[in-house]
Amino acid sequence: MSWRWRALGISGGALAVVALAAPPAWAQGLTLPGVSINPTTTASPSQTVGLLALLTLLAFMPALLLTMTAFTRVITVLSFVRSALGLQQTPPNQVLIGLALFLTFFIMAPTLSAINHAALHPYLTGRISLGMAGQRALGPLRLFMYHQTRPSDLALFLRLDHVKPPHSLKQVPTIALIPAFIISELKTAFEIGVYIYIPFVVIDMVVSTILMSMGMMMVPPTLISLPLKLLLFVLANGWSLVVQSLVMSFHGG
Repeated sequence: MSWRWRALGISGGALAVVALAAPPAWAQGLTLPGVSINPTTTASPSQTVGLLALLTLLAFMPALLLTMTAFTRVITVLSFVRSALGLQQTPPNQVLIGLALFLTFFIMAPTLSAINHAALHPYLTGRISLGMAGQRALGPLRLFMYHQTRPSDLALFLRLDHVKPPHSLKQVPTIALIPAFIISELKTAFEIGVYIYIPFVVIDMVVSTILMSMGMMMVPPTLISLPLKLLLFVLANGWSLVVQSLVMSFHGG
């Protein structure tokens, strides 16, 4: 399905460029319906509450999308890599977030393809309503989160919510599945971070021991260990190993 996504992006970009480049060609003869505003018209309380709820949902939508995808694990592991190397702002936060976003799109490609096939495309063609599209879009996301969530973490939130142990995914409430998925992702990211830290901690210990044995107490160990850690990371092709480990961790469930 990757070629379809690329074709969709290219087609959308081409249409946007044409629309922005030559608006007079298609704007001629275009008539807009008249719009009248009546300042005396007041919305009902139910409409006001519904609008407020919609705006609140839109404000939380980015956070929900980031926590319900692979982004949490990816950005946490990338942060561990930078901290283990002893670097404060290299790579910059913008670079790490950008890399994490594109890795998230790569990992979530099958799920996004299923959402497009089951929800987005039928809604755009008018075959289903917006509410039905939302329900269908939630299905692939729930399946992805369920496969990546540890049973112990899910059981914890089900117990806190006083829900009986489910026999299938359909019986798992979404309000319990999302936080269980988040803490499972954090636990997995911390486990990967431990393996990332081990070789760099060994380098720091060896450098500190050598400096102490040579009586060079005034030389900061990081002054010697940082170039060695960078050299080891580059020679081992560290970024490729980290990305490969991240992708395989999702495929392995």
